[in-house]
Amino acid sequence: MIRSFLTNPLMLIAVIPALLVAITMHEYAHGKVAALLGDPTPAAYGRLTLNPLKHLDPVGTLLLLLVGFGWAKPVPVNPAYFGVKRKKSMLYVSLAGVTMNLILAFIGAMLLGLAYRFGAVDTNNMLVIFLNYFMQFNVVLAVFNLIPIPPLDGSKVLESLLPYKYSYKWMPMLERYGYFILMALAFTGMLSMFISPIISFIIDFFISIANTIFF
Repeated sequence: MIRSFLTNPLMLIAVIPALLVAITMHEYAHGKVAALLGDPTPAAYGRLTLNPLKHLDPVGTLLLLLVGFGWAKPVPVNPAYFGVKRKKSMLYVSLAGVTMNLILAFIGAMLLGLAYRFGAVDTNNMLVIFLNYFMQFNVVLAVFNLIPIPPLDGSKVLESLLPYKYSYKWMPMLERYGYFILMALAFTGMLSMFISPIISFIIDFFISIANTIFF
């Protein structure tokens, strides 16, 4: 469980770095892909950086620690720089963070399997704790951010896929109430009910691959 560190404050030594890396790389991926596609906005706002303080959203980070689901500060992107390929470029930018998190989670699972293979089986081992949380945080961020509610990446993916007449009508309304909807879903447990099985499936899948390789 991602919140189990609350019963053992010493686990924060492993939890905080895992969380910061997952969030930072997620947002950096958004900014880097936008920059590669011709948008200077992320760099202009100081978001093309690996400094975690530039990417943390206070509410989203607190929710991630306490509830198990959260978000980072969205990277500003100006679709006007993408020209005629605006929708496709926004799709790539929106999926960049999720893709980065899944790659990192897979790497975390492989390193965890490697650690177990060489005898690091103590559940109090800080390396094992770090890798476990690193894998979990990255999977949580990937799955959670695919929810099509602003400010999450899934809303931008949805906007990129919808015809303009629908996105123009519905997205402003979602953006207005997105934060409240997310917090209501998180604190009522409905969010966990829907996405926890997906998170567990991905984690189990990555671990099974690691077990196949190392055992």
